[in-house]
Amino acid sequence: MKGPSRLSDEGRVVALCGGVGGAKLALGLQHLLGERLTVVVNVADDFEHLGLHISPDLDTVLYTLSGLSDQQRGWGRSDETWNFMEALKEIGGQTWFSLGDRDMAMHVERTRRRLSGENLTAIAIDIAGRLGIRSNVLPITNDKLSTIVVSTEGELEFQRYFVGRRCEPAVKQIRFRGAESARLTEEVLQALDADDLRLIVLCPSNPYLSIDPILAVPGTTEKLRAAGVPIIAISPIIGGQAVKGPTRKIMDELGLEVTNGEIARHYAGLIDGLIIDTTDAEGAADLSIDVHLAPTLMSGLQSKIALAEHALTFGDSLRTKRKGQEKGPLSGGVS
Repeated sequence: MKGPSRLSDEGRVVALCGGVGGAKLALGLQHLLGERLTVVVNVADDFEHLGLHISPDLDTVLYTLSGLSDQQRGWGRSDETWNFMEALKEIGGQTWFSLGDRDMAMHVERTRRRLSGENLTAIAIDIAGRLGIRSNVLPITNDKLSTIVVSTEGELEFQRYFVGRRCEPAVKQIRFRGAESARLTEEVLQALDADDLRLIVLCPSNPYLSIDPILAVPGTTEKLRAAGVPIIAISPIIGGQAVKGPTRKIMDELGLEVTNGEIARHYAGLIDGLIIDTTDAEGAADLSIDVHLAPTLMSGLQSKIALAEHALTFGDSLRTKRKGQEKGPLSGGVS
């Protein structure tokens, strides 16, 4: 395993994260930063199923950072068994959303603790500690927040669209039910107020389904900007394709160009820089933002750590550049 970079002890980093893609980068960042990393996770995918509170993105991050994730499927726990689902099917239960036997423990315990009065943040912090996770894992809000996909089949809660219908209906609009009344947690606010905050990273999660719900919580965008540190994003697009999930399909259906330029436009006014894959170097100078070229496809652990190192180096270069400018936005450039 590669050791920490020489920059690993210089300040804290906050990473906004969705599921699988974001969790991969979070793992790389954790190897470099340990407890100096705070991962703020989307909870708009959460839903009630079989009487249980399911938190797909939060669990993906917890399993990934603890080394318990299933590397083959890309979700859930490793060494999983499916006796519960088989027994449920025998008696006519709902089996469209699979819950492994080991994974069930997480959902049952979370639900029990929420019913006893604990909030989602307290539960996540405690479980992360029990799983040996060195970094801080925080849901963006403890309040009810739900991604609603307005599709050719009507309005679908995200898991019905993503798992139940396998992303088949065409997407017409995405909205976030409950966003207007959701509140940032005190723990997230404290992470963004840290005196030694160094960088904010938008992980290469789906911008529309994973990062936007985080930004939809009132005050989030303003708080990020007020932090006074560079904010960078890692593009989920490589060569006009999304690495994983329905990103390209959704962008096509919403009439958006599947390009890094579109990702830059989507985050315009928030981010100071964008990391794009080295294969997309042509045209990088035309983006109206600072761009850093790096291999962004994460397969093994070393590639995750390498991309995390690129993110830290890029963020530090933007911070240095910012200090050298008296006022105004950062000028564009490619590194």
